[in-house]
Amino acid sequence: MLNTAASRFPQESDYRIRCLNFVDAALGEVRLALVMKPLNFRIVPLPSEVAEAARRMAATGAPDHVFVTADSPLAFPCRHCLHWAAPGERVVLFPYAAIPPGYPYSETGPIFVHAKACQRYKATNEYPSEFRSGRVFRAYTSDHRIIEAKVANGTTPEVVIENLFGNPETAFVHARSVTHGCYTFAIERT
Repeated sequence: MLNTAASRFPQESDYRIRCLNFVDAALGEVRLALVMKPLNFRIVPLPSEVAEAARRMAATGAPDHVFVTADSPLAFPCRHCLHWAAPGERVVLFPYAAIPPGYPYSETGPIFVHAKACQRYKATNEYPSEFRSGRVFRAYTSDHRIIEAKVANGTTPEVVIENLFGNPETAFVHARSVTHGCYTFAIERT
């Protein structure tokens, strides 16, 4: 027969206090390290010298360097500060070759920089928040051959870039517009 008094009160064996041990603490540190893993790449915005030269060329009336007024948000990305121009803000539209001439994948395409001097993007150890969507990532070899391209499509850009750099042949990556194919910024190994 079952002792009803004993069944109402928990036994000492029913209580378990879990004490963290060294192994548990070490696993916690590993999990934290994975979450806070530093990037093995850096963001490379357009050099200041290129942005300044574009502004000077536009001011002289060069036909391939023109001033444009942004008429909508998220349509005129500055490749120097890596921010979108606000509606009403002026930008310079000009041709830029992200891959130098003399290579099969060299192409010149239109890009924007703010018409007024802006601060070059400094947080090169973190992905620019304003470009988390709408980018395709192209991986290139050291001799400027494209070897792979991926769109984030719901995956964080950092994961896509890390995967591209997982290929030992990848020397650098370019972020480009998914819709227009225009160059946005470069990404290099650290």
